[in-house]
Amino acid sequence: MHVLVATAGALSPEPVVEFARHLIGGTGSVTVTTVVEVPRSFLEDLGADDWHPLHDSTHRESSESVVDSYLIERGHRITDPVRQALEAARIPCDVQVLEGADPAAAISLAADDLGADVVILGATKQIFDRDAWESVSARVMIESGRPVLVVPEARKTLENIENVESAENPTVFHPGTEPAVSA
Repeated sequence: MHVLVATAGALSPEPVVEFARHLIGGTGSVTVTTVVEVPRSFLEDLGADDWHPLHDSTHRESSESVVDSYLIERGHRITDPVRQALEAARIPCDVQVLEGADPAAAISLAADDLGADVVILGATKQIFDRDAWESVSARVMIESGRPVLVVPEARKTLENIENVESAENPTVFHPGTEPAVSA
């Protein structure tokens, strides 16, 4: 089984590792992907102002190499948490950074090109909200014709919230007095 994991950077790595482990068994494969929209005109304008009379113009990066560098850097920043979690769990994976303005179309095309059996995506909208049917995950499910596993955001537990609040507002106890909150 080939699992395609598509992330925009908000996908929690832990559930992805568990789902991928169960889905691929011992013989499947995983590809982690993201879709990056490259601001080409901005990057080209950025490079246009770098001329200097003492610099050799032949060493200037071409606009395509600047775009490639941007695509790779941005893509790896987004995919690294999931990739690292999979590798830490000894699940080999490939990373594929896609360029495009329409994430759903790019992910669906990648699922076809890679022959993915299932696509794992993160939920960025409420599952039962009317807008969810216009979401990337719903479109990938419809356009790719493949099963889509939508992983919700990590649940905020009361314990996690209390830990964050106590770190922000430490409580100081003094013997024989009421607890006071220090600023």
